[in-house]
Amino acid sequence: MKQSLSILIPVYCTDCHRLVTDLCLQAIHINDLKYEIIVADDGSPTPQTVNKSRVVADLPGVRYIERKKNVGRAAIRNFLAQEAQYEWLLFVDGDMSVTEDKFLSSYLHSDTQQVAYGGYVVGPGKEWCLRMKYERQCAPMHSATERRKRPYQHFHTSNFLIRRDLMLQHPFDERFRGYGYEDVFFGKQLRQAGITIDHPDNPLGFLDFEENARFIDKTEESLRTLYTFRDELRGYSQMLTVIEGLHPRMLLPLVRLWHRLFGSLERRNLCGECPSLTIFKLYKLGYYLTLKNQSIK
Repeated sequence: MKQSLSILIPVYCTDCHRLVTDLCLQAIHINDLKYEIIVADDGSPTPQTVNKSRVVADLPGVRYIERKKNVGRAAIRNFLAQEAQYEWLLFVDGDMSVTEDKFLSSYLHSDTQQVAYGGYVVGPGKEWCLRMKYERQCAPMHSATERRKRPYQHFHTSNFLIRRDLMLQHPFDERFRGYGYEDVFFGKQLRQAGITIDHPDNPLGFLDFEENARFIDKTEESLRTLYTFRDELRGYSQMLTVIEGLHPRMLLPLVRLWHRLFGSLERRNLCGECPSLTIFKLYKLGYYLTLKNQSIK
């Protein structure tokens, strides 16, 4: 059994009180475990969520840090790793939920020697919620069985265990300041370093879904990130694989034209009460190809 654990939770505009409380309760009841929970707010501009999260500092073994300036998803995780004191680090996204009573215990008793990603399960949501519909459709790909087939491409930051020394030797690339793909690139870094990623079936719950318009904004931001780092992410992005499989002289200009003519109508559907996953896929493809076309011009 692993004897010491630093649970690291980056948050941004998220109320993490329930998550931290549940993790704290599990840690307290594991005999002989040395633990700490460090929550770092990455410069949230929403006082209401910050105020709700501050109370976690009163829980045993919990430290709450407020960062005045937003540094991004990569840098905040590197900061947390530097603040941690124990041999094993467990990174948990602030919008996750604990759904299993033995969540921490499963990691501590695992055979993992380097890195493990436990996955997540998708909770219920409203039928008008695009994020929920999208995650439900993708859920079969997130099973432990599927993740093990491509262990580096299926790595995410929402729920992973790593030795502190490895994390400090191979930090997240802080060029990734915007939303998206810092975890994908981290998986590539681990592969290049010969570090093994295990994929146990030890999920957290994804139960908190943003509004449709916010999800589209984040999707667009992630596509801009993908375009910026497209050469380094080739082979690790399904979007890039799809684009490279299309005939460039015929289909790609048509998709760009479609997006230019109907992108605003597609976005209206995606932000409405009956969002279509087919339209969502077409919108993402058109948006990315428009970025590519603008760059060429």
